[in-house]
Amino acid sequence: MSTLGFASTRLAAFTLTALTLAAPLPAMATAPVQVYAAASLTDAMDSAIARYESDHDVDVVPVYASSSTLARQIANGAPAAIYLSANEQWMDWLADQGVAMRERVDLLKNRLVLIAPQDSDLDAVALDGSQQLVALLGGDRRLSVGDTDHVPAGIYARQALESLDQWTTLAPRLANADNVRAALALVERHEAPLGIVYRTDATASEAVKTLGTFPEDTHDAITYPMAIVTDEPSAATEAFRAWLAGDTARSIFADYGFAPVAAD
Repeated sequence: MSTLGFASTRLAAFTLTALTLAAPLPAMATAPVQVYAAASLTDAMDSAIARYESDHDVDVVPVYASSSTLARQIANGAPAAIYLSANEQWMDWLADQGVAMRERVDLLKNRLVLIAPQDSDLDAVALDGSQQLVALLGGDRRLSVGDTDHVPAGIYARQALESLDQWTTLAPRLANADNVRAALALVERHEAPLGIVYRTDATASEAVKTLGTFPEDTHDAITYPMAIVTDEPSAATEAFRAWLAGDTARSIFADYGFAPVAAD
């Protein structure tokens, strides 16, 4: 090759390299925001995420299960960015495990109700202790609840039944489910004639009806705390957490029966 040809080749290569380096790099995709949320939040959170993603260039990935299951997964290293629990207990437990806890706030409130299949002959049940629920089960059938040892809805249910002096008779007749949505499903499928779930779960289902609401003084306040649970939250994580605590998200949650916790 001639000296001129060699120089031309080098010049072309240099020019191509320079153009490549000068070309704008494609924008790096924002990492997804992983949200671990109590099963009872499924429908409301799905709607909230859809609304948020329609206005923001970010993917929000929800994981739903019982609050206890999620807390244990996070403590064992699951890549959660935000955690929403159905009670204070599991949020406190997670903090006790040394998990980073940022921007914690009590976000929502709920109520506890007694449900039956939509076609049940039962219409209304007094939940003041005057009516024995065990008598309404019939035969050897069971009362569907979230597991009363670790699922928040089940823990609230046990408190309510103890307060009404019905725990002793009903404890052997419980169908303990892995989470409140599983407890709801047992009643929807007629596998249990009665169930205790959150008001929001009953509202979300066309297959069940509410027979009564447990008085608030029969159990601890049903509160949903939220916190960022990662040491180095991304800007997208912080933005979504702030949005969830804002008026738009609260109005979406209200559409599904959740009540906001009044700000201090």
